Amino acid sequence: MITSEIMSTRKVRILGFAGSLRKGSYNKMLLNAATKLVPGDAEIEVFDLEGIPPFNQDLEQNPPEKVKIFKKKIKGADAILIATPEYNYSIPGVLKNAIDWASRPYGDNSFSGKPVAIMGASIGIFGAARAQYHLRQTFVFLDMHPVNHPEVMIGPGEERFDKNGNLVDERGKEKVKELVVALVKWTRRLRGE
Repeated sequence: MITSEIMSTRKVRILGFAGSLRKGSYNKMLLNAATKLVPGDAEIEVFDLEGIPPFNQDLEQNPPEKVKIFKKKIKGADAILIATPEYNYSIPGVLKNAIDWASRPYGDNSFSGKPVAIMGASIGIFGAARAQYHLRQTFVFLDMHPVNHPEVMIGPGEERFDKNGNLVDERGKEKVKELVVALVKWTRRLRGE
């Protein structure tokens, strides 16, 4: 049995992924910024959703290898950090598809009980706000525990990131750092530390 003292000294392992496959994705850039702003008592591993095929319920009992790896990483993480773009006022199909794979088959939901934080970047001024709210609705069924504040909505993306993909907006950096710190604190609180 691990004592709470030992647990509180262990780094919080966060798995981050972006709901975009585009190489120049603002959300991948945002996730990269989070890895640089994470507090010393935590670490973020980034997982790329590239290569996860469309969900097929016929394969859920023996999913493709990329899906098995994704599910294993989710289960091994203490918390989840999702960076989502907004497509047509909602979450992108790539992200929904990955969530569907990781939450199936029934009774093997990799996300169950996980603390989660959301952030988003877009070309619009609302910074993927509507997509984030739709994602929160999904968390109810997934039995996840979202961080409510701060909300991180970065937009317009072309003004917030430089040509090398760095988040250069100081207010945005502050909010990302606040969010990651809040996720770490929330995770420790849920673990009873």
